[in-house]
Amino acid sequence: MATDAVIGLEGLVPAGARAQWLTGGATWAEGPLWLPGPGKVIWSDIPGNRILEYTPATGEAGVYRADVEFTNGRTLDHDGSIVQCSHGRRRVERDVDGEIMPIVDHLGEHRLNSPNDVVVTADGAVWFTDPDYGITLPEEGHPGEHEYGACWVFRFDPRTDALAPVVTDMVEPNGLAFSPDESLLYVSDTSDARHIRVYEVIDGTPENGRVFAEIERGAPDGFRVDEHGNIWTSSLDAVLVLAPDGGLLGSIPIPEKIANVCFGGSDGTELFIAATTSIYSIPTLTRDAAARL
Repeated sequence: MATDAVIGLEGLVPAGARAQWLTGGATWAEGPLWLPGPGKVIWSDIPGNRILEYTPATGEAGVYRADVEFTNGRTLDHDGSIVQCSHGRRRVERDVDGEIMPIVDHLGEHRLNSPNDVVVTADGAVWFTDPDYGITLPEEGHPGEHEYGACWVFRFDPRTDALAPVVTDMVEPNGLAFSPDESLLYVSDTSDARHIRVYEVIDGTPENGRVFAEIERGAPDGFRVDEHGNIWTSSLDAVLVLAPDGGLLGSIPIPEKIANVCFGGSDGTELFIAATTSIYSIPTLTRDAAARL
C-alpha cells in the first residue's frame, strides 16, 4: 500500500523516508505498544475482540491474545508488565506473561465507563482516560450505564489504592501523554471539539487547562510525546507532528484513518502507526519521552 512523501519534519525523520505498510487484517486497529523483550509490536483490534502482533525481524504477524474483552490502549509499567485498558471489563488491568489482573475498576461504588488510554508516570501512578465508547458502541464493548455520570481523566496511586478524577472539563477524553519532564499533561477530546488540551501539573494535579491544538481533519484519537517535547498525533489521513508551542512541524501521510501511534524498534526510534485495518511504520530520529526500553 503506497504512502505519500513526508511533509516537513527535517531533523525528526530521515530524508526521503516514507511510511511503510507492515500488516493488516484488523477491523479497527488501536493501542499499539512495542514490547522490547520479544521485539514485537502489539495492538488492539477492538471490534475483533483480540490483540494482534507483528515481529519486524521476521515479518511474522498473528494473534497475540483472543477473547480479550475489547482491550484498547496500553503502556509498559516500570517492571516491564503491560498496563492496558479494557472496555469490556470497564477497568484498567495488568498483563504479566498472559496472566490478566485488575488494577482499578470502580470510583467508589460506581463502575468506570470504559477506560481508553493509559500512561504510567515516573512515580508509578497510573493515569487514564475514561470515555464511554465501550458502553455506548456495541462493537467496542457491552451496553452499560454511566454510573458516575461523566467522562473524566483519572489518576490511580497503586501505593494507596486511591483513585482520583484529575481532569473533569472534557466531553470525551481519549488520548493522553506527558511532556518529557512530566510538568505538562496533554489530553485529547474526541467529541465534536476534536482538540488537544494541555494542563500544568502542579503537585500531581493538572491545572490551568487550555486548548493546545485543534485537529481540522479527523480527530486526535491517540498520540505520543517525543524526547524533545513534540506531539505525534493521529488525524484523519496523516500523523501530525506538533511543536511544544502547538505549531505544526510536518505530517506523515497514511492512506487509512489513524487511531494511535507508538515508538519502538531496536533503538526506540521506529514509529508504529495503527490505522483502521493496518499497522505502518516509519524510521525517525527521536524516541518516546517515556520510553522504557
